[in-house]
This record gives sequence, C-alpha cells and structure tokens, in this order.
Amino acid sequence: MKVRVTVMLKDGVLDPQGKAVEHALHVLDFKNVGDVRIGRVIDLEIAESDPARAIVQANEMARALLANLVIEDFAAEVVE
Repeated sequence: MKVRVTVMLKDGVLDPQGKAVEHALHVLDFKNVGDVRIGRVIDLEIAESDPARAIVQANEMARALLANLVIEDFAAEVVE
C-alpha cells in the first residue's frame, strides 16, 4: 500500500527557502503570490492491506524519523 507523508514547517517557524522562492516569483512578475512555504513529500510503499494500520505505521515513522517534531508538522494519507 502506498502512503504519502507530507512534512511542513510549523506555523511561526521561519522558512528562508520559502521566502527566497516567494521573492524569485515576484521578480519573475508573479506579483499575486503571497506567502510561500516549502515542505517535503515522502512516498512509502508499506506491506499492509489495512489502510488504517498503514496510516498508523506511517505516523510512527514520521514521529521517529521523517519529521522534526520541534519545528515540523506532518500528515499521512493513503494514495493510489
């Protein structure tokens, strides 16, 4: 089963990479772009047939390794 974990900086945590992309987009004349936040997506293939158990395992992986819980939030979802 394929599970996607999305990791993003928590609200209030400075995102210098996002600010750099936001600035570059404005320079490229995309003036309507507001706040830009950069995160990462991790796709996992988990040997599990129960979607709820796959999500539980992905959440455990995120807490243990994939996300820095001090400054990042994460969300896991089953994907096709």
